[in-house]
Amino acid sequence: MSDSLSGRIVIVTGAGGRLGSVVVRHLAAAGARVAALDRTAPEALPDGARGWATDVTDERAVQDAFDAVGSEMGPVWGLVHTVGMWDGAPLAETTLEAWERVMRLNLTSAFLCAREAARRMDGGRIVAIASRQGADAAPAQQAAYAASKAGVIRLVEATAAEHPEIAAVAVAPSMILFGGEDSNASGVSAEALAELCTRLCGDAGPVHSGSVLRAYGNG
Repeated sequence: MSDSLSGRIVIVTGAGGRLGSVVVRHLAAAGARVAALDRTAPEALPDGARGWATDVTDERAVQDAFDAVGSEMGPVWGLVHTVGMWDGAPLAETTLEAWERVMRLNLTSAFLCAREAARRMDGGRIVAIASRQGADAAPAQQAAYAASKAGVIRLVEATAAEHPEIAAVAVAPSMILFGGEDSNASGVSAEALAELCTRLCGDAGPVHSGSVLRAYGNG
């Protein structure tokens, strides 16, 4: 890993989650100064990282968090948006409440964070975690989830089109495998995904703003 991230400020959302915490660790190891956002401020962070309690589905909370990071840490270079949830049900049985919950957490949060980043960043990187279900044909019983992740991809494309000074990409993994899970299972490891996100935040990537990087691992 080059030193292109040394001292640069990167916001990670969902930083207390299973994927987000791994991304924070990789970015910090690469020299980035990480602003770790989650509903509850993450603890036990690596050196160079600071935690903020932020509900990324709340417009004012997102604005306040970006303001705080800018004033207390400095200009933001990158955003890695890892927030998301999975929920599945047959279309005919999907309630409006369930649909809106998935959309709010997966897509509205991405919109709010990408918008604040675009308002503040003069260059830099935006990396949003999408999904195979949003990049490829949607499977049965995942209408809300697949639609929300497809929306994340379109949001990234629109961000890239409107803000050529920012390199924005979507990463679409299949199943994400965490430590202790079956190593023979189909999917991509959280470590590999975090390493990819870290590379994308550096000067060497991404190669094409607005692109979707499919990370399907051995699946």
